[in-house]
Amino acid sequence: MGLKCGIVGLPNVGKSTIFNALTNAKAQAANFPFCTIEPNLGVITVPDKRLLAIEQIVNPENVVPTTVEIVDIAGLVKGASKGDGLGNQFLANIRETDAILHVLRCFEDENVIHVDGSVNPVRDKEIIDIELQLKDLDTVEKQLPKLEKQAKTGGDVQAKILVEILKKFKAALEAGKSARSVELSDEERNLSASLNLLTNKPVLYVCNVDEASAKNGNNFVDLVKDNIKDENAEILIISAAIEAEIATLDDYEDKKAFLEDLGLDQSGVEQLITKSYKLLDLITYFTAGVKEVRAWTIHRGDTAPKAASVIHTDFEKGFIRAEVISYDDYVAYGGEAKCKEVGKLRVEGKEYIVSDGDVMHFRFNV
Repeated sequence: MGLKCGIVGLPNVGKSTIFNALTNAKAQAANFPFCTIEPNLGVITVPDKRLLAIEQIVNPENVVPTTVEIVDIAGLVKGASKGDGLGNQFLANIRETDAILHVLRCFEDENVIHVDGSVNPVRDKEIIDIELQLKDLDTVEKQLPKLEKQAKTGGDVQAKILVEILKKFKAALEAGKSARSVELSDEERNLSASLNLLTNKPVLYVCNVDEASAKNGNNFVDLVKDNIKDENAEILIISAAIEAEIATLDDYEDKKAFLEDLGLDQSGVEQLITKSYKLLDLITYFTAGVKEVRAWTIHRGDTAPKAASVIHTDFEKGFIRAEVISYDDYVAYGGEAKCKEVGKLRVEGKEYIVSDGDVMHFRFNV
């Protein structure tokens, strides 16, 4: 399952520094606009202590964690929706992502220039919001007549639903609101994904603060929180400067001691990765054997056959049953053999909804 989050924001807000800390890639980080021209792509591991616990029980030859792709997208300026600056490229890159990590500058530093001359994260956020909303409004206005015609002439039920969704989006966008703020039913939400609107993508606002504000935030962060309170979005406080320093430390204990000195339990990068994973409404299941222990990414609510398909499409086509052990039972009883012995291994069919942390083995016939 290819999953991709795009890091966006105005120039010089810390996108590339955070990207480098996330991926240990070496995207250029310089003190001028458009430092990032081509989108940098990195594949990051989703931290999961459960995978380590299963590894200790099984002692496999190989361990494979689940991953998410992170794209560092070029900085945006006013007029991007009309193609100004790197607008067309920027918007195209966002369209290819599953979720948006919107970095906002929430720190003062006279040595780091701001593209608009002063620090104001709400203004910065609204600049990008407006550009994305204008682009989405253009998309909606182009698609609406086509779908209205399709709904009338063909009697297409799905087209009729999409027309109503587009009308709701149009009203919101014209009012200066993002598509994600529109309340939709589960059916409408699923159908709306096909429209691929930029402001309908899930978003995590990443407040880049100074070191002193890494634990509790600051006035800039408070302004952002107030601004997004009615928006279907999450927020994360992170210090890019701290994360860049942590990234230079190779030893786990050194990193842990560094965080403890700052009064932090977990690095911002770890929080960002975990929140990005949750942002996409994903869960993990595991397969465990002596050859390999592996984490697999699926969407919350997926059935057992759908979960099996991420291993191979043949697993879904020829699905017979799934043998399932909950993670808690797997660890409590020390593995599959004991779980079988005490009746903690369940046999589930095609309708089974996979739970986060399930340890699974699939039976299939093709």
